[in-house]
Amino acid sequence: MANYSYDEGGNMAAYFIITFLALILIPLTLSISTSHKKTLDGCQCSLCGEQRLRIAKREKGSIFTPRFSAKTIFIIGGWAVFAFLSYKVANAKMDNKVYDPFEILGLSISATEKEIKSHYKKLSKIYHPDKVKASVNQTIEEIQNKFVDLTKAYKSLTDESIRENLRKYGNPDGPQQTSVGIALPKWIVESKNNVWVLGVYGLIFGGALPTLVGRWWFGSRQKTKDGVKTSSAAAFFKSLKEDSTMDDVVGTLGQAYKWEFRSKTKMEDAAELNRLEKNIALTAPKQWETLRTVIDAGKNANQRKATILLYAHLLRLNVEKPNLQKEQTRILLQTPVLLNALLNISISRNWLIPTIYVMRLHAYLAQALLPRASPAKQDRVSQLPGITGEDTLKADDLAGVVDELERNGDSRAEDVKKAIARWGRLELVDAAYKVIGERIVVPSSIVYLTVKLRLVPPSSSSAVIAEKTSSVEEVKKSIKANDQKDEEFLMGRNDAEPIEGEGAWAHAPYWPENRKPGWWLILADDKNSRVVVPPMKITNVPFSNPTAGDRNYRTYKLQFQAPQAPGMYTWKIYLVSDTFVGEEVSRNMTLKIDDVSALNADEQPSEDEISDPDEDSLAGQMTAMRGGKVKKGAPRDEESDEESSTDDDQESGDDSSSDSD
Repeated sequence: MANYSYDEGGNMAAYFIITFLALILIPLTLSISTSHKKTLDGCQCSLCGEQRLRIAKREKGSIFTPRFSAKTIFIIGGWAVFAFLSYKVANAKMDNKVYDPFEILGLSISATEKEIKSHYKKLSKIYHPDKVKASVNQTIEEIQNKFVDLTKAYKSLTDESIRENLRKYGNPDGPQQTSVGIALPKWIVESKNNVWVLGVYGLIFGGALPTLVGRWWFGSRQKTKDGVKTSSAAAFFKSLKEDSTMDDVVGTLGQAYKWEFRSKTKMEDAAELNRLEKNIALTAPKQWETLRTVIDAGKNANQRKATILLYAHLLRLNVEKPNLQKEQTRILLQTPVLLNALLNISISRNWLIPTIYVMRLHAYLAQALLPRASPAKQDRVSQLPGITGEDTLKADDLAGVVDELERNGDSRAEDVKKAIARWGRLELVDAAYKVIGERIVVPSSIVYLTVKLRLVPPSSSSAVIAEKTSSVEEVKKSIKANDQKDEEFLMGRNDAEPIEGEGAWAHAPYWPENRKPGWWLILADDKNSRVVVPPMKITNVPFSNPTAGDRNYRTYKLQFQAPQAPGMYTWKIYLVSDTFVGEEVSRNMTLKIDDVSALNADEQPSEDEISDPDEDSLAGQMTAMRGGKVKKGAPRDEESDEESSTDDDQESGDDSSSDSD
């Protein structure tokens, strides 16, 4: 019968907890250590440097007030518990020591029987109870137990039956009761604690667990897959129109803060908000009047507060109160999620104009500029450090601004030069429609729009870059030579390889987070203002590198299904930046859909690929009933049918005669 013993010291439970913690803590610790190893270069202008210091201070804190994320706190606490349990287990006294008679007698394993007997006689004279006097720290029972252990060890080495017990069962007394350890303290199963233990189980599994599941379930029902509340999505769906202007898009975005932003306004913050509102009304009266109408209609204090802080950022107004600065940061970091939800609603209706406006609004927010329907020259220049709307510059491009500032001896020239050094203007090297394994595009085929992109300095045009690396003819030759590589890329066998110079932080000194530049690739019908293919987000576009040879660009693909009718479809590619205002590229792309008859004989679909069902089959009969085409069966020869029937009759007659015999 098994003897069940409970873990009074908690050692067995500690082993389980240590193993469980190690399985969780080691991967989490490695993930944190590897995430901090990767550091990206960024814009070296003074404004971006100051902004990165503010971001680091906000995320990590200072030496005296460090800030830890919930993940970091969990890891630190987990390792502390791991160390405590490991120390407890290492210093715990274990009772599962193997019985060793040689150790009890103080002999080596190689001792002979004669040496064992001689040594035992010496020990018996010393430890016999009649010859040992109990000291202050000893009792009679301890003296007797000591002598019993010596006698048992001696007999286990000299007596045949006792030695056999030791060999078979590991104990000189023979087989022992089976002991099963349970990794629970004994007080958990004691009858006097049943009510308390059951109460804890009821709170955990009957209260806490259903509460957590319910919060998750009802919380997920209140949000869409884009991460915004259903009320915000409904307001977006209702307010966004096909002919919405940029101001309408901003107003639609502002409606979401009625549900997405929660904050209590203190008395001292109210005065600061009123000051900001007056400055906004003076700086942008037309835009603010439109938004004010929406705010007054909603009559929501949170919406008003969020809209004021948002426009204070767009107009680069200084917010003096620290708590309002924190709330402004929280609002700005929430806007990409809201804009993505708004973008998805516009795309679901295939509206081109609102889609472009929502994409451009990302860049206006990143650069803290007042949104316009079309980026103006002043918007592009105002993104540079130290340049404001009040500066009257004659230069048409960013590089010309540097030349003009240097000619005038302006101290801002050096800082502007640092900003445009890693600015990067997107260049569309090549774009084409391709179908895997086909020479032409036929109706309903799977088409890939492949674009080759790279970043060039703002002062460079396509011709200048071609002159630096090679001639224009050599660039075209290089692109043609890489067609096979692009074919493999479409097949998924050769993904885009990383190119040196990608992945740097963008120039965005007013955005409250380090930002990597990205672009949307969208294929649209410009004449009908319709989105043909939903956009794809592109990141990690490489800088033009002459040392990269014939692959100083990166290829991206956009998959869609060709129209069902043959003809010429004049569409347009848009590449819209989410970080830099005015950095857009567009190109007309005509897609020619040929009829299947234009294919060569060997390119025509085989009978195995497209075949009508047989007339005699069940599928053929059902197709014929629906008026579809069926494959006629092979014609039958009437004479052969008659001969076969005659032969059958003769065979049947022979069979009958043989039966009668």
